[in-house]
Amino acid sequence: MIKTEKIFHLKSSRGRKLRVVREHYLRDHVPCYSSHCQANCDNDGKLLSEDLTHYVFPDVGVVVDYQEVLEFRELRGVVFTQTACHAVQHSKGRRQYNRLRNLLKDPRHDCILFANEFQQYAYCSREKGESQDKWHSRCVYSAAVWYHDHLAGVKPVVMVTEDVSAVAQYSSLNSGIYIVSMQEYLQNFWPELQAPQDLYCSVSQALQEKGSEGTEREYTEHLPLEVLEAGIKSGRYIQGTLHVNKHRAQNEAIVRLEGSSNKNTDLNSDVLVCGGKSRNRAVHGDTVAVELLPRSEWSGRAMALSEGQGEDKTPEGTQSQPMPTGCVVGIVQRNWRDYVVTFPTKEDTQSRSSRRILATPWDQRIPKIRISTQQADALQDHRVVVRIDSWESTSLYPNGHSVRVLGPAGELETEVQTILIENCVHLREMPVTSPENPWRADVEAEARRDLRDSHLVFSIDPRGCEDVDDTLSVRSLPGGERLELAVHIADVTHFVPEGSLTDLEARARATTYYLADRRYDMLPAVLSGDLCSLLGGVDRYAMSVMWELDARTMAVLKVWYGRTVIRSSYQLHYELAQALLNGEPAQVPELTQLDPVQRDSKLAQLTQALEMLTHVARHLRAQRDRGGALELEGVEVQAQLDEDKNITALVPRQPLEVHETVAECMIHANHWVARKIQETFPQQALLRHHPPPRQEFFCQLVDSAKARGFTINTRSNKDLAESLDQAVDPKDPLVNRLLRVMATQAMSNALYVSTGSIPQDQCYHYGLALDRYTHFTSPIRRYADVVVHRLLAAALGLDQAPSSKALASNRELEVLARHINKKNQAAQRTQKLSTELFQCLYFKDKDPLTDPCCVADGVVYSIRANGLLVFMPRYGLKGAVYVKNREGKVVSTGQDGACEWQSGSVHRYPDHISTVSSTGTTTFSLFHHITVRISVQSSRCHSDSLRLEVLSNTPHQSPEPADQPGPQPQGRTRLVQEVVRLAEATQQAQEKAAQGKRPSREERAFCQTKEPNLYALLEEVRELALMDPQACGAEA
Repeated sequence: MIKTEKIFHLKSSRGRKLRVVREHYLRDHVPCYSSHCQANCDNDGKLLSEDLTHYVFPDVGVVVDYQEVLEFRELRGVVFTQTACHAVQHSKGRRQYNRLRNLLKDPRHDCILFANEFQQYAYCSREKGESQDKWHSRCVYSAAVWYHDHLAGVKPVVMVTEDVSAVAQYSSLNSGIYIVSMQEYLQNFWPELQAPQDLYCSVSQALQEKGSEGTEREYTEHLPLEVLEAGIKSGRYIQGTLHVNKHRAQNEAIVRLEGSSNKNTDLNSDVLVCGGKSRNRAVHGDTVAVELLPRSEWSGRAMALSEGQGEDKTPEGTQSQPMPTGCVVGIVQRNWRDYVVTFPTKEDTQSRSSRRILATPWDQRIPKIRISTQQADALQDHRVVVRIDSWESTSLYPNGHSVRVLGPAGELETEVQTILIENCVHLREMPVTSPENPWRADVEAEARRDLRDSHLVFSIDPRGCEDVDDTLSVRSLPGGERLELAVHIADVTHFVPEGSLTDLEARARATTYYLADRRYDMLPAVLSGDLCSLLGGVDRYAMSVMWELDARTMAVLKVWYGRTVIRSSYQLHYELAQALLNGEPAQVPELTQLDPVQRDSKLAQLTQALEMLTHVARHLRAQRDRGGALELEGVEVQAQLDEDKNITALVPRQPLEVHETVAECMIHANHWVARKIQETFPQQALLRHHPPPRQEFFCQLVDSAKARGFTINTRSNKDLAESLDQAVDPKDPLVNRLLRVMATQAMSNALYVSTGSIPQDQCYHYGLALDRYTHFTSPIRRYADVVVHRLLAAALGLDQAPSSKALASNRELEVLARHINKKNQAAQRTQKLSTELFQCLYFKDKDPLTDPCCVADGVVYSIRANGLLVFMPRYGLKGAVYVKNREGKVVSTGQDGACEWQSGSVHRYPDHISTVSSTGTTTFSLFHHITVRISVQSSRCHSDSLRLEVLSNTPHQSPEPADQPGPQPQGRTRLVQEVVRLAEATQQAQEKAAQGKRPSREERAFCQTKEPNLYALLEEVRELALMDPQACGAEA
């Protein structure tokens, strides 16, 4: 080991130049991480593949500017030098550096980190007078030479650099080492890869255009990070995340405070930021520092409905009470992501000779992005993925570059991919089983508790469900004084070892994504639909929780956790199970082949088990009800299938007791597993935390209920639950449903947390009234459940194999919890946007003036300054209805209740809104039924939206008889069904015109079906459009 020195030239927060000297030690042996190494290097970790044709060393400038090009998995054998990684850290910031570190850790990418600055013969000290760029290039070249010689020239080494002088200087020095530019490397070594070449051209063009803006300052400069940190610590500045109002994107945003970062004790609410200048180049999602304005300059949020896209003017007298208002003084962390934009038309571009255009993002909260491209004409009316590179104070707009083209705007597949990208849902290829290394369940391979012959196990799921996560069993123990209740969950962790490629992809996805017409599974289909799924009549691995209960009081006397092997005897659906409980004639598929005597005997045994299970579940629910458990459910619907299992309609369904029975058993299992893992790992267990909501969030619920004559007590979850149970209007059941939805909207989001991050007394789950709760029962579709399964196995001492990894620390688990929370929220937004897409596609080709499908009954559930928010049960839609338009006219009704626009005024009250015109006064009250017309408001650059218009202040009378026998096609799946049918017909016609039918790019890449799927839709409509996406996280 050789000791030397490294000299750093730094600049302090006050601008002073500092010279820092540090000791630096060089070693003779540094891991090379090559499979061809013959020098016995200590290569502990990821190795470069043996089948590589060459190794590539990107120069520092290439890594800094073209890192995203090097992230293509097709580019293999990339050796990142320590010099390049340090340059990224210092010039690009923490976020980009962490992205590079994750790339190096990912075993799916064939790249490694070479510590050249610690290798004695690869290290280069900086020479006097040598520029930093020249020194960096010499360091990378020296590392490439050492690597080539270390491996005895077994493979050629390519150094990629954008420095022309470096190419000339080093090209002829060593045989076997080639110095080329990035463009030459891509064209000569990877000519078949068009995507990396296109991305390189886009980034290169953006770099050439960088700095060509004028010198006139448009925004104030951001304060340095060290000044911001000091100001946040002292309380002068406030740190938070910027959230732009999508309805007033140009004028209104709020900074949502981050708990521990707020040192201003007088501030307990969000901070309002008005106008683009006050936002100071901050983009939606950025972590910013704001400085409060004087109280005399504080403003209120707009309370009026925004009519149309891009409307930012707030009518006078329609603002809320003044709230803390500030301006952005600096960016703590940029959180830029991939954005989908639409290029302007020729008419919208002033100069087509310029390569720089302003592209409009699909997300209205994002400012226009200046793109340098030569394909502006060809990509008109196309959706294009772009990334922001910079936003200088001299530019009105951020600069960026294009990444790839999604397709023509308006096409179904393009719009679906847009939704996925806008929510950061990036799906990679799923691992598949193979003859060489197949997934299989060898029942005799390990010791498990065998329940196949001793227990009657059955599942109860939605009709047609394929990925069965859970099964149940219940029996009376000898003596009759005790019962045994058991929940058996698919043992996914047996097939998905921690750190495997399948585990890494499942962790990245974190959940199964349910869209209106498809789903993207978290696990490969061979696992989710076969080996892990607890299907009937086959042996399956399970992780079981079994309780011995007092037969009279249902008190838990004993609990057992462990791995089991089960064979489910019956795969029931909800309607069949309820029919058996009701004593109605029902045909159980598993019993159809038996003789009548044997069939009757087994049917009686199954019915008895269901009755016992229902009895137990009632007691469990009663225990939680006494603690204050809330019931916050939306409108439930069920899918109607034809003989080929295609969805033909969605009809409202009556809630069945068996739904609550199964849910109660799952809640019971989740609760007891949470107790076990927290008791064993008090600082590193993954729990589901649902904090109590802030009381001010209940204002709308309390006021709306008061308008109907009900009193809502929100002091505790028990008081709230009792109040909601009493707030029932026998004439209109929708009133109670809407009140429960308002209660759901007031809830805080339920989040995954590590127990070491919060005090133990704060682990309480508000909605379920349980002191501890987690997710254990759905490991096929939730990665959090996979983590909990591993924690439970560790708590029971079941994983003693040498290969088993150490338990994650509290910090690592908290990072994972934040990742899962983020992905769950993305899944909820994706699901909501997908549904809205199909709603618009369904109504787009219908004439709103003549088509009866465009007229529906709506219920008023909120009053605004210039309109109403209504819910339409027929389609499960929510939307805004205006009673005052842009021209200043108001809605007026005639004697028959029909509405028309006339000159007049609007008067808003807490429980109603009135318009006054020459024909009289028209009043719309909370929970009032009105007739609404639905049409589509098209947008070229953004998503289409539904426009609602009041036709009459009387309830809509449907032309179809209400008591018509048979299911009536309605609801959101009807929209999905028709849109999918039309899209498929168009696609088939296009494929027929081409030379043959080929699977889509998405089907080839992910092996995922695009056909409507019962389970996906049942999951998708569990929370109807009634619920806001922010409220979805409040569920258990």
